[in-house]
Amino acid sequence: MQTLNITDQGHVRMVELHRPQALNALNSQMTDDLTDAFQQAAEDANVKVVLMTGAGKAFWAGADLKEMGQTRRQPKHSFADMLDAVIDCPKPLILAVNGVGVGIGATICGLADLVLMAEDARLRCPFSSLGLTAEAGSTYTFPQLLGRQQASWFLLSGEWMNAEQCLQAGLALQVLPAEELLPQAMSRAQTLAALPAASLMTTKKLIVEPLRSQLRASIAAENRGLAELAGGPANREALAAFRDKRETNFNGL
Repeated sequence: MQTLNITDQGHVRMVELHRPQALNALNSQMTDDLTDAFQQAAEDANVKVVLMTGAGKAFWAGADLKEMGQTRRQPKHSFADMLDAVIDCPKPLILAVNGVGVGIGATICGLADLVLMAEDARLRCPFSSLGLTAEAGSTYTFPQLLGRQQASWFLLSGEWMNAEQCLQAGLALQVLPAEELLPQAMSRAQTLAALPAASLMTTKKLIVEPLRSQLRASIAAENRGLAELAGGPANREALAAFRDKRETNFNGL
């Protein structure tokens, strides 16, 4: 089943998450497709910039909780493979956050080069409320972008941050009316795409390379934490509450 719409506009590769009925939640098929998409964009000499957005009213609603705990198709790529493909992509990555971003839909903002948000978009990192811990290098990228205290609250509390808060915190570059978001994001992408690819990639490498080793170390540590917590009492309670459509009860946990 198709999980992405991929189109080229000149030298801009547009990747649209396309599971609108599930608020573009990440399942194993989308993980495979996104990994392939970023690897292909990295290798395609015609692509200078990657622009990513979501179909429908959501940007990216995090992991597909309905898939968790079920027998799944055998994936080609892991979540870690997908993150590697994003981090290793040498082309500038622009996000047009058109609606809610939860979990990876929020933490991906720390890996992007530019983030533009619609006025009604908002982000949430619900890891504590799922009995889990943060991912996608956000324990490193968010303190860098937001400052330690703001990042700590966002990652620990699971509370929503609206677009204006994301702008003021440094997680977004620009907030726009919904109807202007994609045109403005594409305009910025085309501005970059009119420039020499070698210059774009060299400058991105110079910005990212000094951070790369610490970013990978943080992701590895996060993955160890996720592995330890996944399936634990708090995580089981969170998934059961989601399944039963009730409030979680973490008393004693």
